[in-house]
Amino acid sequence: MAGSDYAGDLSPKETWELLSSDPKARLVDVRTVPEWTFVGVPDLKTLNKQPYFIPWQIFPNMQQNPEFTDQVRSSGAEADDALLFICRSGGRSRMAAIAMTGQGFTRCYNVASGFEGDHDAEGHRGKENGWKVDGLPWVQE
Repeated sequence: MAGSDYAGDLSPKETWELLSSDPKARLVDVRTVPEWTFVGVPDLKTLNKQPYFIPWQIFPNMQQNPEFTDQVRSSGAEADDALLFICRSGGRSRMAAIAMTGQGFTRCYNVASGFEGDHDAEGHRGKENGWKVDGLPWVQE
């Protein structure tokens, strides 16, 4: 679902396809350090890439990262690169895509169901949709 405020939403599989086909496309994981550490991270080794770990919010207070834009810029991202933002379920990554579009980046996408996906009927993530459920590569340290 594309909006004028960012390039649109992609499923995890569509994200993988874009990362595979576009050498300049980059995945920006906007979750927090504890999420990266305890939940796991996307593994892009087979694409000869690595995710960029830039938190949208700072743990534990969860205030917005005041240096987010500068950190994305300093990662080497160029204004016309495809930037694919991922979080737990698609909320923070959508905000990041909107924010970076507002900073002049023209191809900012939200990974709609994120790394863990939506809640199931029992209130648990990781069973309905998302990067992990779609069987895409990931690692846990």
